Parts: sequence; structure tokens; C-alpha cells
Amino acid sequence: MKTELFYLLLTASLTGVLWIPVVIGYVSSRGPLTPPTYKVAPTSPLPEWVNRADRAHLNAVETLAPFAAVVLIAQAMGVSSVVTAKCAAIYFYARLAHAVIHVSCFGLFMARTLAFTVAWLAFITFAVVLLLRAT
Repeated sequence: MKTELFYLLLTASLTGVLWIPVVIGYVSSRGPLTPPTYKVAPTSPLPEWVNRADRAHLNAVETLAPFAAVVLIAQAMGVSSVVTAKCAAIYFYARLAHAVIHVSCFGLFMARTLAFTVAWLAFITFAVVLLLRAT
């Protein structure tokens, strides 16, 4: 498996498990689902960490598709280099850091924004490499 696909797999897996803290938060703060609460969701406030976990998951879902597209296009084009492999790795680790920082509410040094920006720059660099190869 190429490095870029490996990190796409890790990124997709991370995105796929980020909903688990949200569900744990719902159940721990509102109790298990019962027939009445299954039909109409409770509206009691959730703890802030649950809201942050939900936003972290949504953000991961929103950013997965463009990253996946670039990695899969690279594979279709037969493009794999040290730069694309490093971009994929940096993207994954920055997204992992972003999720942890987002859920934990670590606010020093604008850490969440920094992690997001690092991942975005890795994605953009990867895309530019592909665009340069395509022309």
C-alpha cells in the first residue's frame, strides 16, 4: 500500500470513530434511549465537551472528501513522491491533533487553528503537486 493511501485510510478511520465520544456524551448526560426518547430526541443541554466533540467530528467529515479526492486522483495518475507522502502524513497527524485539541478545549497558542492550518497547507501542497504534474 502506498504511503498516501495508508494515511488516507488512517484519516478515514479517525473520521469514522470521532462520533464515538459524541454518543458517549449523549448517553452519559441524557441516559439510554427509551421508546419515548427514541421518537423525539431530548432537548436538555449537553456538556460543552460533547458539543466540541460533535463539532470536531463534523469538521473531520467536511475535510475528508477533498483530501480523499486528492489522494485518489494521485493514485489514478500514478503520482507518488516524497512530497506527496509527507503531505499525507502531515495531514493525518495535524487532523489527529486538531480533533484532540478541539475535544479537550486546549486553547493556548490558538492550537486548534494552527493544527487546522497545518493540515490545510499539507492538502494544498499535495494538490499543487498534482496540478503541476497534470500540466
